[in-house]
Amino acid sequence: MKAPAAAAAAVGNRAGGVDPSIPRFKCQECHRALVVVGVDSFADKLPAQATSAHASSVHGSIMGASRMDNSYVVLSKQNKSHGHGIPPRPPSAAAPHIEPNQPTRAMEGSYIVLPPAAASIYKTSTSEGGGAQLPPPSINSSSLLPGNSFHSNVTVLKRAFEIATSQTQVEQPMCLDCMRLLSDKMDKEIEDVNADIKAYEVCLQHLEQESHTVLSDAGFQKEKLKIEEEEKKLNAAIEEAEKQYSEISSEMKDLEIKSKKFEELEERYWHEFNSFQFQLTSHQEERDAILAKIEVSQVHLELLKRTNVLNDAFYISHDGVIGTINNFRLGRLPNVQVEWDEINAAWGQAALLLHTMAQYFTPKFEYRIKIHPMGSYPRVTDIHKNTYELFGPVNLFWSTRFDKAMTWFLTCLQDFAEFAISLDKENNVPPEKSLKLPYK
Repeated sequence: MKAPAAAAAAVGNRAGGVDPSIPRFKCQECHRALVVVGVDSFADKLPAQATSAHASSVHGSIMGASRMDNSYVVLSKQNKSHGHGIPPRPPSAAAPHIEPNQPTRAMEGSYIVLPPAAASIYKTSTSEGGGAQLPPPSINSSSLLPGNSFHSNVTVLKRAFEIATSQTQVEQPMCLDCMRLLSDKMDKEIEDVNADIKAYEVCLQHLEQESHTVLSDAGFQKEKLKIEEEEKKLNAAIEEAEKQYSEISSEMKDLEIKSKKFEELEERYWHEFNSFQFQLTSHQEERDAILAKIEVSQVHLELLKRTNVLNDAFYISHDGVIGTINNFRLGRLPNVQVEWDEINAAWGQAALLLHTMAQYFTPKFEYRIKIHPMGSYPRVTDIHKNTYELFGPVNLFWSTRFDKAMTWFLTCLQDFAEFAISLDKENNVPPEKSLKLPYK
């Protein structure tokens, strides 16, 4: 096996490049590519007549059809003098055929003889170049048999690597660099093992040199009795310990049962606690929501208490010297002429306001005089059940009924004012905030 640089140099010098038909392998340690080097293409080894005969089959292939007669894998010696160069090749390019009865001789470089290979075309990418390489097989033109294949050589070569792996307990193939590192590592381990062996031998010698006192029969029997007594004591202690162990085991089982019950109770407690906590949280949230609603309602109630609907529904003011209700003038003067339609509308609004207030406080307020709001045509019923019209136009004959209607309206208003003042006194309203009519 060659490293990439050395392999490239060797192939460049010998063949001008790596033959693409040569198989590739990887080092099992550094995973660098390994190829067989020194194998020339089969086209260069063919004789002239063979070349002309097979020109049509060789033409168009990459480097022609490669043939290997007796291929082999050189296993280099444990010699560090080769460096990074190519391991020594066997004495002959082609290994001689050995008869079964012929005695074998020792070989300088051990190798595995492979069967002849048939010509086949393998197109391999030259981009995989660079890596440690294998020694080349020998080429013999006499081995050009159509039945042999180059693939069979590759298969046998792989089998050889498997055999080497099983024998050395190291994954094969390996490059020389990794082999040297592995060899150094194994040498170091061998040194450590030898040091341990020496230490064990020294200890064994010390033990053999120590003197041992031999007991007599009486002493032996005495020691035997002592040992038997100690054995009995130990057996009794063991029995006692076993008894205690059985008692403790039963207690442990009882404790385990109690522990399981306690765990079940604890789990139930936590479930109930979580449920109660959830319900408590829900009730607290509901209570907070109700309290918030109550607070909002109280604020709204205070606002409503300070709000008078009648003030908004019946806006009372004045236009000069004439009073108005909802912008309808109630009355007329010689210099201020007001239409009777507007006056009647104002009387209708005033009658509706007084009737509404009287109805609101019934039955506390004695509603003796009845006001009948009928839009712009209100009427007033006195205590004698007489009804008078509170609308115009008024002429000389109609004025008496109109005056009585206005009188009874003012009488009802006076009665309601007296009731409101008495109600303020009952509610302890300060006098300055009590009801007072602005006019007599």
